[in-house]
Amino acid sequence: MITVLAFLLTLTVLIVVHEYGHYRVAVACGVKVLRFSMGFGRVIWRRQKSSEHTEFVLSALPLGGYVRMLDEREGPVAPGELDQAFNRKPLWQRVAIVAAGPLANLLLAVLLYASSHWIGIDEPKALLGTPSPGSLAERAGMRAGDWVQAWQDDQGQWVDLRSLSDLRWQLTQHLLQGQALRLQLSDSQGRSGRQLRLGLDELGAQDMDAALVKRIGLGQAYSEPVLGEVKVGGPAALAGLQKGDRVLRLEGQPVSDAQGLRERIRTSVRDGVVQPMQWQLQRGTQVIELTITPRLVREGDHGVGRIDAFIGTAPELVRVQLGPIEGLSQGLVRTWEVSALTVKMIGRMLIGQASLKNLSGPLTIADVAGQSVQQGLAYYLGFLALVSVSLGVLNLLPLPMLDGGHLMYYLFEGLTGRPVSDLWLARLQRGGVAVLLMMMSVALFNDIARLLGLH
Repeated sequence: MITVLAFLLTLTVLIVVHEYGHYRVAVACGVKVLRFSMGFGRVIWRRQKSSEHTEFVLSALPLGGYVRMLDEREGPVAPGELDQAFNRKPLWQRVAIVAAGPLANLLLAVLLYASSHWIGIDEPKALLGTPSPGSLAERAGMRAGDWVQAWQDDQGQWVDLRSLSDLRWQLTQHLLQGQALRLQLSDSQGRSGRQLRLGLDELGAQDMDAALVKRIGLGQAYSEPVLGEVKVGGPAALAGLQKGDRVLRLEGQPVSDAQGLRERIRTSVRDGVVQPMQWQLQRGTQVIELTITPRLVREGDHGVGRIDAFIGTAPELVRVQLGPIEGLSQGLVRTWEVSALTVKMIGRMLIGQASLKNLSGPLTIADVAGQSVQQGLAYYLGFLALVSVSLGVLNLLPLPMLDGGHLMYYLFEGLTGRPVSDLWLARLQRGGVAVLLMMMSVALFNDIARLLGLH
């Protein structure tokens, strides 16, 4: 239920803001707005002061909305109202009205990001766990317990990283741009500083999926190798492990963190058979040695080890909260960065450098909306900002049926001095519908594939 309500709230806010942008600028330009609709299909609620005012309606299908303006192309217009018709307005006003919807979404994103920064979020510190064996991060020299403090921009300036989320954002941006990422690290106490280069430019990757994440191997947030709840009857319980035990060594090798411990348990399978493991652990003031045989679990076409116990402690958190000016500034920066990243991703998909698997649809949006609501208001506002940017950028694409397509018509009119002919408008509209249906089908397929674990 939370997921459904969060999804409906997300749609309502983004659609109303988008359409209100069109509506507000249309009224400012002297265009008569006949209807402001939230949703499509059968009208379930309406409000109108008089026949001379705009009719506000709520329709049964909430997957969109529209603003219907007085326009001679859509029906007869009384002589006394011709000056209020959209098609009679100067080109610059028509451009402003059409562009106002996407720009309203981008402005909303700035305010939402800023609000999220003002409220503040508790995020994991950029203190890393063990990198995946053989991964890019391991080869670059990353180790468990590394604190990543800053990254280097194109001008050679070091930019502070506030949290693990900041690090992952820079990782995503540099990966999609095919650029290496230079990082400044230290130990967990801020000592022994050093620099390294993460060669993301060597990957040539198309998909930011689980396989690519494993190839990069950037550790999760650092977590102490301490046991949590132990399942009754599982391998850990049968061997005598208890909640609170700190694992010191495994097969004689030091255990640095929970992630490294989990990985070594997973890889305890040899030729389809789980191997017994010698553990050394600390329980209070005692040091205990035990032999544990994980159970075999099938994952796809291979087996992994499990001990049926929760491993690790909660990661160290840092409070990320900004003041009024810095929060607004960061809202502008993040909106610009996400917009640019979205355009680059779409461009890469069009030329085949990025997979269509990156397209997401309503099921993914609903799922993430529900999760972000449960994490708190600041997280949900950040998610809402991300979707608002995506909606704004998508609507500016030069596709018929979208605002960007109409802006292309007006560009043609501005360059040639004449509007696009009705014949070509009809052809372009049909083509635009086909492209949008294809994009929606791919996005829905990706949603279902993710839910089924196929992506």
